[in-house]
Amino acid sequence: MCHVIVTCRSMLWTLLSIVAAFSELIAFMSTDWLVGFPRTPDAVFSPQGATVAGEAYRPTLGIYGRCIRLPHLRRGVLCGPYAVHFGEIASGFWQATSIFLAAAILLLSAVAFISVFTMCFQSIMKKSIFSVCGLLQAIAGLFLILGLMLYPAGWGSDKVQGYCGPDASAYQLGLCSMGWAFYTALGGTVLTFICAVFSAQAEIATSSDKVQEEIEEGKSLICLL
Repeated sequence: MCHVIVTCRSMLWTLLSIVAAFSELIAFMSTDWLVGFPRTPDAVFSPQGATVAGEAYRPTLGIYGRCIRLPHLRRGVLCGPYAVHFGEIASGFWQATSIFLAAAILLLSAVAFISVFTMCFQSIMKKSIFSVCGLLQAIAGLFLILGLMLYPAGWGSDKVQGYCGPDASAYQLGLCSMGWAFYTALGGTVLTFICAVFSAQAEIATSSDKVQEEIEEGKSLICLL
């Protein structure tokens, strides 16, 4: 018989797990990791800065995508991948970042999917689902840390210098600034470790004495604060 067990701590862990997975996925797909120096569609970089020939804008560069403004486009900014193949990503460091982030997102997505069913199934093969998911989240968090640590090492690539100026180098932004996607990925990493720790509390909440008492009373839907 399936016992549906809903507690505040287990539901909070499920919600945070889903938010962590989505935040990392959105950040990875975004082009707003770096915000370039102000320019116009016809601007050329010089030591003094970008030439001013019209309305200035700031292009953005992601791990594999970018947003630029082309003069012949009426719709304005063109966003899309600059790397058609994996080998075309700006640098080897960013390729490594892509691998670590993709692996972490895969693990987090799996945990987010499984977490929805923890209301009905709390163990699998005599192993606590919460413990297994917490371990997977901790591993994903380590992958995210490695990816985010390697990401600034790729700022010296030719692609980044085209957006940030010739002074850009490893761990030196040059004329660029960090975009919201990097901070979203960083926040998602912190949230991932919070979820990994909080999974233990979710397990405790769903296996407490109160839950066992209600199971013994024959209840199939158990809701506890």
